[in-house]
Amino acid sequence: MPLVNTIDMFKKAYEGGYAIGAFNVNNMEIVQGITEAAKEVNAPLILQVSSGARKYANHTYLMKLIEAALAETDLPIAVHLDHGDSFELCKSCIDGGFTSVMIDGSHLPFEENIALTKKVVEYAHDKGVTVEGELGRLAGIEDAVNVSEEDAAFTRPEEVEEFVGRTGVDSLAIAIGTSHGAFKFKGEAKLRFDILEEIQKKLPGFPIVLHGASSVIPEYVEQINKFGGNMPGAKGVPEEMLRKAASMAVCKINIDSDLRLAMTATIRKVFAESPAEFDPRKYLGPAREEIKKLVKHKLINVLGCAGKA
Repeated sequence: MPLVNTIDMFKKAYEGGYAIGAFNVNNMEIVQGITEAAKEVNAPLILQVSSGARKYANHTYLMKLIEAALAETDLPIAVHLDHGDSFELCKSCIDGGFTSVMIDGSHLPFEENIALTKKVVEYAHDKGVTVEGELGRLAGIEDAVNVSEEDAAFTRPEEVEEFVGRTGVDSLAIAIGTSHGAFKFKGEAKLRFDILEEIQKKLPGFPIVLHGASSVIPEYVEQINKFGGNMPGAKGVPEEMLRKAASMAVCKINIDSDLRLAMTATIRKVFAESPAEFDPRKYLGPAREEIKKLVKHKLINVLGCAGKA
């Protein structure tokens, strides 16, 4: 099966009351763990690449890894640019075979965000590529994203119709209380489902995206801290909140930090138990299996997209 864009998978997700997992990839083991899990439960996938991951792993290497995953799984897979910050970056990814891109103009004034997003949409749609825009700003730090709590802002429902209508975007990332990174909340997470409901009313049938939606699974944080880490206070979005969002208008949920935590916790454990280990297969192999276990859990129990490929 060739790579797909997100149009059909989002339509099915909206109508079916589930969300597609958008998992960030950085290397071979992460790609393998995610796609093997999806194959076992027959789930559609979005593999996300940030600008940082693209620089680290090289665009060509990542695309060849994803081509291999397509051959091994025969699943509907979209390749998506996560947090593109310029037209030039989005164009490069589109020209390089990505089937979906995000242009993040959320830091810009409303009219400038519209102008930049529309420019990307016009170029992408001419190539059959779907586009995600963003309104509102999530706090937190992850790769190139760095937004303080003071600069964060909830999405304003009164702006969404105009933004979508004037830009032509295919999906919209919103800010309702999620946050980038593993240190999300000082207290309990409180997602603004009232904002999501209002947006759903204004954009019926339109796919909404949640960024910063890792749950920061406590077992991984505890394991990292046990074996030499220092992550006091790391806390994510409760999975029951994500399940509720997936049953509403949210068709894409981004997951990155949980993958990093699963890999790091496993590698730290291997090195703690076998300090003389120097064979990468002996620590990257178990890390890959832990990612696979995590992704299967997300696909089945959180996103609800198992069996939907």
